[in-house]
Amino acid sequence: MSNSTTTGSGNNLTTRQITMMGIGGAIGAGLFIGSGQAVAVAGPSVILAFALAGFLVILIMNMLGEMAAANPSSGSFSVYATKALGPNAGAVIGWLYWIQAVIVISAEATGAAAIIGGWIPGFRREPGR
Repeated sequence: MSNSTTTGSGNNLTTRQITMMGIGGAIGAGLFIGSGQAVAVAGPSVILAFALAGFLVILIMNMLGEMAAANPSSGSFSVYATKALGPNAGAVIGWLYWIQAVIVISAEATGAAAIIGGWIPGFRREPGR
């Protein structure tokens, strides 16, 4: 049976799947827990800071899109840092991205546990634990 006639999941991700993975990595339980605490401490001015940070992220993503369109290459965005600033900068960017992803995963798990813990009847979190 050839590959063209088989059904099931393939090795390729669609654009929609990649978009959903990006949104899920950016907007998750950790963001909602963290933003709630930030608003409680600093007040509604945090919303202005979030809007400014969001605008900067949009600019950076547009710049990465322009670089990918002008110079397509396989690999992560650290490839562009390697081409512009050298192999050491590319390695640092790649490792920093990996470390950030690991921290985000743990923050997401912690935030999800805090949210889901509120749904369980009789669940009580003891202070200091």
